[in-house]
Amino acid sequence: MISFQTSPDRYRHWRLRIEGELAFLAMDVREDAPLQPDYRLKLNSYDLGVDIELADAVERLRFEHPEVKAVVLSSAKSNIFCAGANIMMLATSGHGFKVNFCKFTNETRLAIEDASASSGQHYLAACNGTTAGGGYELALACDEIILVDDGSSAVSLPETPLLGVLPGTGGLTRLVDKRKVRRDRADVFCTLAEGIKGRRALEWGLIDRLAPRSRFDEFVLARAREWAAREPGARPPGIALGPIEPEVAGDEVRFRNVRISFDRKLRVGTLVVRGPDAPQPEDAAGIRAAGADFWPLRAFRELDRALLHLRFNEPEIGVLLVKTEGELEAVRRVDATLARLADDWFAREVRLVMKRALKRLDLTARTVMALVEPGSCCAGSLLEIALAADRSYMLDDDRVRVALSALNRDAFPMGSGLSRLQSRFLADPARVERILGHDAPFSAREAEEAGLVTFAIDDVDYEDDVRVAIEERASLSPDALTGMEASLRFAGPETLETKIFGRLSAWQNWIFTRPNAVGERGALTLYGSPDRPVFDWKRT
Repeated sequence: MISFQTSPDRYRHWRLRIEGELAFLAMDVREDAPLQPDYRLKLNSYDLGVDIELADAVERLRFEHPEVKAVVLSSAKSNIFCAGANIMMLATSGHGFKVNFCKFTNETRLAIEDASASSGQHYLAACNGTTAGGGYELALACDEIILVDDGSSAVSLPETPLLGVLPGTGGLTRLVDKRKVRRDRADVFCTLAEGIKGRRALEWGLIDRLAPRSRFDEFVLARAREWAAREPGARPPGIALGPIEPEVAGDEVRFRNVRISFDRKLRVGTLVVRGPDAPQPEDAAGIRAAGADFWPLRAFRELDRALLHLRFNEPEIGVLLVKTEGELEAVRRVDATLARLADDWFAREVRLVMKRALKRLDLTARTVMALVEPGSCCAGSLLEIALAADRSYMLDDDRVRVALSALNRDAFPMGSGLSRLQSRFLADPARVERILGHDAPFSAREAEEAGLVTFAIDDVDYEDDVRVAIEERASLSPDALTGMEASLRFAGPETLETKIFGRLSAWQNWIFTRPNAVGERGALTLYGSPDRPVFDWKRT
């Protein structure tokens, strides 16, 4: 079982150092400590274990070190920044793992960009040598890329000429959308296995700065201080993030506020999020005192971890039923606190954790069905889970209600930049404001009429209708469902984020099944051997 729990004292591949407003996160990958034993992590290449530590460091800096305003992402090895994702790891992994690995690394890079945009922690990539493939994609997620000017160091995206696959962590999209590199130059760059060095890399916009090796460290430090100076003012002390360790017993994974159970015969998982079971603080001092145990922070971190467990450890679960338990108004009170404290840094970071967990749900390749039943607390931030579902069933019973809160307006945008309500009502944007103006809880029939749930069903038919829906869905092709659901979930405008997960994930998913990449004589299979790949030259 893959575990996602780590902390700086357990890192094997990264060194984290804090110096006032600056943080230094150095990649120092241990060759002999891969996640699986059948490859070595040479040249600062990374696998999922390396990226789990990076994701932890990015989140930890936001909560535990809000005083940090600039983060230098560097390498502790000489003449090498990062060689990218480990090729032998990819070559020996199953298809589903490859795709989920690319998805997770994409989410981590987006978290870096979100830290810059939302938390005022700016990342600089200090590329002291070879910066290839996923290593360059990691640099692309940073605010600034500084390359050592030594006549030999280059940046490259060699996946297409060397491996017959695509850069898997958004490199193509960030190249032309984020950095706005000319398409013809990007075309040349992405087919040069050796990459581009120095002045040409700077001229083409592939990097931002060049610095000679003799004063590289000095130059990087000066640039980090300049970035930190863009964020004026002192910041409050941080909040320690405690571990999120689940209890795993048989067919159930249980956290404090979240549990997920599995019926492997039916290929169905049931995820339950419990609302606050004790009064929560309602002022800035109180929520900071609660710290990592503040209900929305703890619950949504657990939700995030449960979704990762599902993705990587339960590949055959095809349908995910999501439910809530608790008091409707207790959730709305917490949401009201987070909305009222919009300018407080800790409340902001809690909302951002909730946003990222909900995005993880949006991107999870499982059919998601929300069930709203007696005892549910499907309100505000927890209503977002139902709004993220592919369809929802609500029991038509006087005891069952759903409700909105101020956070449903714009606190949790999807990758498209739209709220889930906006995405839901593209044909009738005015309906969003009408729904948000409805302060009272909705009955099942009112919720169905308003468009908040798919079906409101009476108690005579509810159990059978839900059972049939689950059985029918579990019987359909998982490949077709993955494509269908991803196509339907992201209505509205396209952004860099939706392009990465929509276009890249779709193409990479396809390429990772093609003989040209992973067949017996495919480019990825034969990488590192003296044999040349054999391609089927037909274009589709």
